[in-house]
Amino acid sequence: MSKPKILVWDIAVRAFHWLLALSFLGAFLTAESERMRDVHVALGYTMLGLVAFRLVWGLVGTRYARFTSFAFGPKRVAAYIKSLLALRPQHYLGHNPAGSWAIYALLALSVLAGATGYAIYNDVGGHWLEELHEGVANTLLAVVIVHIAGVLVSSLIHRENLVRSMLTGYKTGDPGDAHPAGRG
Repeated sequence: MSKPKILVWDIAVRAFHWLLALSFLGAFLTAESERMRDVHVALGYTMLGLVAFRLVWGLVGTRYARFTSFAFGPKRVAAYIKSLLALRPQHYLGHNPAGSWAIYALLALSVLAGATGYAIYNDVGGHWLEELHEGVANTLLAVVIVHIAGVLVSSLIHRENLVRSMLTGYKTGDPGDAHPAGRG
């Protein structure tokens, strides 16, 4: 008997995810254009606002949105990556250990990119800060690429479409693992 589809990712997590992805893509693509500077800055501020929302939602949000649901230490991350390379990873309904660290890195790098961008826009720091801002943005892009690769690999290994689940919010699982009534 197959398991039912249950709500894992609430609308707030899904909206945050896709809005952050689009904001970063737009900010990255407009970074070198002086003509598009206002768009770049607006997208940077949007990213900061989205991250501020996610930090709050990570404390008070639904079950799988909370940081406590994906707080994994280095040993669990290393064990998960080892099992992933062996093509026998443990399945997680919410974020897996490697994915959780990618999320923390994406959030931290987004804040750093936004803070350095804000300082540059307000003529604080000089050239070294511009270089730092660009380096952070490039590191953020690298983490995004690793995140996307991880999603694709996990989707193949677990035979579940993780992109679709981030669009619909649903994954296959046990009914007891769904959001409690009124919290989804």
